[in-house]
Amino acid sequence: MDIHVLSLFPDMFSSPFDESIIKRAIDSNIVNIEIHNIRDYAKGRHREVDDYPFGGGGGMVMKPEPLFGALEAIKNEMSKSRTKDEMDRIRTILLSPQGIVLNQSICKNLITIEDLILVCGRYEGIDERVIEQLIDMELSIGDYVLSGGELPAMVLIDSIIRLLPGAVGHQDSIGDDSHVNGLLQFPQYTRPQIFRELEVPEVLLSGNHKAIEEWRYQQSIDRTKLKRPDLMKG
Repeated sequence: MDIHVLSLFPDMFSSPFDESIIKRAIDSNIVNIEIHNIRDYAKGRHREVDDYPFGGGGGMVMKPEPLFGALEAIKNEMSKSRTKDEMDRIRTILLSPQGIVLNQSICKNLITIEDLILVCGRYEGIDERVIEQLIDMELSIGDYVLSGGELPAMVLIDSIIRLLPGAVGHQDSIGDDSHVNGLLQFPQYTRPQIFRELEVPEVLLSGNHKAIEEWRYQQSIDRTKLKRPDLMKG
């Protein structure tokens, strides 16, 4: 999978992408991530990327020229090594508080797409003409406001990469994650068996795999009802 990220603050991605699962996936050629500085595509001596909004109001808006230039340049470069059908399957995603809220189902769908382009908005947003002409999907990571799309892009990338075959050391482990089957994960325990007089549930020590599976499933149901009853409504 190839992921291209457009940002005004590309250095924000250095540390998160140089650690843990994402780094291993990059080193193993499971995913290729390229970060592009939007300012590199701005015109003029000062390479301005934002301007005042038409109609008045506070804040600044990201200009269309740098974003059109960046997206067109990236796609032109990609077209040199991809067929027309492959180019048609590329998806350009804007990280935006107005987008669909990210969930596990969306992540599963996105790993079937070989090429993703993520656009990180800033300020009051980006010029609407960019969204109308170049954006295939808007995604949000929750109903709150951040300073920009960089952190949501990191969240999206992490949630996608861990689903790719070979990215996680023990692939079976992701099948028990919260939200994978619509439920929260069951309680987890490890050594020591007794800690400060608190004991691990006996069923987990029984060696009876069927009983353990049934206990974990019931615990997932009970925990979801208690902590996230909204998930049970579906």
